[in-house]
Amino acid sequence: MLVRVACRGTQKYVKVTETNGEYNYHQFHQEVIKKFGLPYDVDVTYKDSTETEVDADIFSELLLQGNVTLTACMDDGVSTYIDLSDVSMSSYASFSSNASTLYIDEPLTKKARLTEDCTDKQEAKNMVNEVLMSKPGGAKIMFEYSKTQTLSDSTRRQLVNMLVADMIEVYGRAPPQTVRTKYALGIVSVFPYLEDPYSKNGYEHFYDASSGTGYLAWRLKTVQRNTHIGEKHRPESPDTSNGPLSEREPFSTTEQLTGDEYREAISVMKHTSDDTVIMEKMKATFQYRQSMARNPQMSQDVLDLFPRFLDTPGLIKQDFSMLFGEVISEKFLAKWSTFFKPKVINEAKGLSTNYHIEELIRDAQHESDDDSTGWDSDISALLLLLCLLPPTPKGQRKAGKISPLQAADHLVRFLKKGTSIPAFLESFGSAQPFLLCVGENKKSLQRFFIIVDMKAIPCKAQTSVGAFDELFKAHFVFSTSYSESLSSFYTFIQTAIYNIDAGTSKERPRVRELRARFLSGKN
Repeated sequence: MLVRVACRGTQKYVKVTETNGEYNYHQFHQEVIKKFGLPYDVDVTYKDSTETEVDADIFSELLLQGNVTLTACMDDGVSTYIDLSDVSMSSYASFSSNASTLYIDEPLTKKARLTEDCTDKQEAKNMVNEVLMSKPGGAKIMFEYSKTQTLSDSTRRQLVNMLVADMIEVYGRAPPQTVRTKYALGIVSVFPYLEDPYSKNGYEHFYDASSGTGYLAWRLKTVQRNTHIGEKHRPESPDTSNGPLSEREPFSTTEQLTGDEYREAISVMKHTSDDTVIMEKMKATFQYRQSMARNPQMSQDVLDLFPRFLDTPGLIKQDFSMLFGEVISEKFLAKWSTFFKPKVINEAKGLSTNYHIEELIRDAQHESDDDSTGWDSDISALLLLLCLLPPTPKGQRKAGKISPLQAADHLVRFLKKGTSIPAFLESFGSAQPFLLCVGENKKSLQRFFIIVDMKAIPCKAQTSVGAFDELFKAHFVFSTSYSESLSSFYTFIQTAIYNIDAGTSKERPRVRELRARFLSGKN
């Protein structure tokens, strides 16, 4: 087989040898290095169009499918540019400045090609139905859904494993992107209450073609790499799109001060005790404050230049409303207690029970006795949501996974009434905002503070649910990323409750799945 390779603005043909029906990956790799004069020890990672890494174990199966596009990412520090006019597959791949593109052009001989149009919902539905009816355990999955209008986590895993096994059996361990999409479409067609109403197609938590993520993709990668556990993995780059760090066009059209007027407003705010004047001057300096917060060199100075955050409750809510508008600003308080909180409690009852979760459920339902040391009802329910969206390890495998109980310390802390807040802050450090609750005990809370850059910002709210609303908003007001251990938790609240960047944010499948259960299912 001759493989046409486009690399560094030139095209060359690389021969790949077939032996006993298998194509030699290592011989192909060496030929690429030789043809293009690359350093012999260059680190090259080949990926297919779904961003799945292609290694020696699945290389041959992939070539047998024909018309495959691979991207070769190199770590030799040399930028590689692609001339798309030289490669007749521009509609299949995306490119970056450090990527080479390899086009494998071979007639398909061993498998029938999948038609490009896999959006036929009925066809996808029939396919998944046939798999479930023909596999042991399929009927049990269908029965659970018909009874509950949803699937438990363990049943969803069983469904994914069953469908991936069928996919591999029919298409091999590197099924085309259209196949993966068709299975995902089939799932939400058979189980409509699993569809996510906020994502583009509704099935992205099972398979998202644009990012190569989802439960089906993850299961496929597990199968593909189960013999390559020792391989090194590159750390995942932090995502800053469609979250607190994203630059946005403000909702408010309030006239903004500049030049001498701006500097005069800063001076007036520092010396006046009139809250009305402070609120108006803060409105007029909002855009400058936002530009400071998004500037890494200036973000640490926001509270020094605008110290009234530290003694004038309500400024966080005002800035957030100027950024998003009053309708979005009021969504959490309007929806949490009556809609989302009961669903969180009900969903948490299906978690593997332990003392921590059982106590949170009792406290959330106001069923604890007087001797309980747990939180009040709303904070308990928020911590249950954290248990439903637990921290996931990122980066290298040696990075440890923390429990929801440990992650809770990044969300909320309790301080006994009468204890010095400055003394508490001196003994505690945190990179991201968290909620500090002050009271006689965790069920009797009197005051709330948002801790930002180790400074205490008083909340205007007198309840824990209102204080959490301000905590969430503080991330956007001060352009502060979510704590890594709370990323899924906050992303769910951002998209499902506030409806900010819903369907466009980078979300883990678990976030989309839970949102689909709450918004589409009969939970």
